Amino acid sequence: MTSLNQLAREHLAELLEGFGLAADTPLSNWIDGGLVAGDGEQITLTNPATGEALVSYHDAGATLIERATQAATRGQREWMALTASERGRRMHAALRGLEGHEEALAQLESVVAGKPIRDCRAEVGKVREMFEYYAGWCDKQHGEVIPVPTSHLNYVRHVPYGVVGQITPWNAPMFTCAWQLAPAIAAGNGAVLKPSELTPFSSVVIAMLLETGGQGLPKGLINIVNGLGKTTGAALTDHPTISKLVFVGSPQSGRMIAEAGARRLVPSVLELGGKSANIVFADAKLDEAVAGAQAAIFAAAGQSCVAGSRLLIERSVFEQVTTRLARAAEQIEVGLPSEEATRMGPLQNSRQFDQVMRMIDAAVAAGARLLTGGKRPAGLPEEAQGYFIAPTVLVDVTPDMEIAQQEVFGPVLVAMGFDDEAEAIRLANETRFGLAGAVWSQDVARAHRVAGQLRAGTVWINSYKAISVMSPFGGFGDSGFGRSSGLEGLREYTVPQSVWVETATQASVAFGYGSGVG
Repeated sequence: MTSLNQLAREHLAELLEGFGLAADTPLSNWIDGGLVAGDGEQITLTNPATGEALVSYHDAGATLIERATQAATRGQREWMALTASERGRRMHAALRGLEGHEEALAQLESVVAGKPIRDCRAEVGKVREMFEYYAGWCDKQHGEVIPVPTSHLNYVRHVPYGVVGQITPWNAPMFTCAWQLAPAIAAGNGAVLKPSELTPFSSVVIAMLLETGGQGLPKGLINIVNGLGKTTGAALTDHPTISKLVFVGSPQSGRMIAEAGARRLVPSVLELGGKSANIVFADAKLDEAVAGAQAAIFAAAGQSCVAGSRLLIERSVFEQVTTRLARAAEQIEVGLPSEEATRMGPLQNSRQFDQVMRMIDAAVAAGARLLTGGKRPAGLPEEAQGYFIAPTVLVDVTPDMEIAQQEVFGPVLVAMGFDDEAEAIRLANETRFGLAGAVWSQDVARAHRVAGQLRAGTVWINSYKAISVMSPFGGFGDSGFGRSSGLEGLREYTVPQSVWVETATQASVAFGYGSGVG
């Protein structure tokens, strides 16, 4: 009888062959319009569902980064030689390359990342949505005229950086690939993107389909280079061609990226972790609040930067809400990523699994109490010995505990009570993170009042995790700086250029500032 892992290996091999990446030693890079194999250290991927080896590929390293930056430079020049309207049309045309490949792309993401197949199908749709949105911005990046107090015509235009370097995480590789590539090229840049070494393939396939299937994008405009952070990642952040760095991941790695850029005086955008507070007042519609709290933390097995990992509940309804939430958590269908009924799959890798279990154990040792979870879920196939953790709810948590302060990045919810609005706001802001938060209340004035005092880049009222490419996204503090998505995300990929044109027939020229007719 074929083992669970062997079935996954065979399915992955079929998917890789179907996309032309070669199953035995995958061609794990897309550079200058072609698939390229790395020649560095061998990197072995593990099946998140079984904990067994899935496939191996080779680190790209500095040589392929050099090739990718050269290709991006050529591609960017060709791209900017087109009119803005033509670039928009070609971005739309590039999406034709995805047609007919949506299911295979979702399957590829599910096998490697361990994400439920239903989630991966939705994320393929997000790829299209992001490119459609930013394609529309190509010819709408208007400048402005400044009424300067001289005889000059002064206008401002938004110009691309040139070639940007992007590094994306393992929790949502396909989503974050499109999230960064679309605004980068809409702004006129070429791109070199390095996915996490744990989830390399879906980004390669997206770039390949966009550049070849739709016949809209210049060869070399988009390059995907896969490898380890210490080799390929370091070569990317240190490369002199890279004019801006964009990173999505942990605060620890984000600091390293920002430091690497700062050494070369290269700006960066950092979208980092979170410890988001989900605040439930006693007057909230509790059915909706419980459902929202459940989705906020347990979707994607808690492996989301905006996960609502801290549930702050008004004390008068604390027991009611936590009891209902624990009961609901036990009903979540935890299973294999490939199964249609699965709502929550495994964590992506062993390191994260060990970290989450360590934090749960430390919280219990410090006095927290498990209402549910904290162990492997029951009912999984015997061979599913991967990185599964049951949905976990902790109470009797104090604000100073590690579990209440640090990002867990797993299906772990800590619930804490509060007595009044002021205490809720204080608890919500009492971390170094500031990515997201939510307020549940039927008192509209209070909901707006509390939302306005939360130190968070995104705040939901009577909702959670509603995210659109149209709206800016980013955080404060250890959650990073800069913005992704929306017009603000597009602006991150441009530099304002001020142009002064002398209009006087007899212009005055003087030393120092202030020449021109006043």
